[in-house]
Amino acid sequence: MDGKAILWAPWRMQYVTGAKPTGCFLCEKHQDSNDAENYVVSRGVRCYVILNLFPYNPGHVMIVPYEHLPSVGDLDEETLAEMMILVSRCVKLLQKTMSPSGFNVGMNIGRVAGAGVAEHVHAHVVPRWEGDANFMPVVGSTKVLPEELRSTYDRLRKAWSSPDGK
Repeated sequence: MDGKAILWAPWRMQYVTGAKPTGCFLCEKHQDSNDAENYVVSRGVRCYVILNLFPYNPGHVMIVPYEHLPSVGDLDEETLAEMMILVSRCVKLLQKTMSPSGFNVGMNIGRVAGAGVAEHVHAHVVPRWEGDANFMPVVGSTKVLPEELRSTYDRLRKAWSSPDGK
């Protein structure tokens, strides 16, 4: 193999080659009551928190309004307020459970801005650690995630439900 290591990252191939949903998977996930199977961490009145199935880093969550709208500018003030409260709660929860060095928080509005699901606005909270952007994505076209998605879900779900967030 010419001295090159092979890193097995099966979840990425599923994303790249897998069938793309015909409907809005963000709407489907909140309509399905099986939160553990769908990695829904918490449900609010107007929004819910879900793990990203193809995360940039462990703990990468999305805050998703139940209402199917394409832009943050289309949301009412109550939904916007709940989204920001959930962003704040996710940051605090991830700090307590995963101890990241920082966070990326944001929204990609429109396909040209990088939105993978342009028709249903949502916010991303991505924990970051010193050195988490190493040579692998550049040289090996591979992202290394040190924790399996189910383990991350179980940890966050348990902490979300506990009074002290741990």
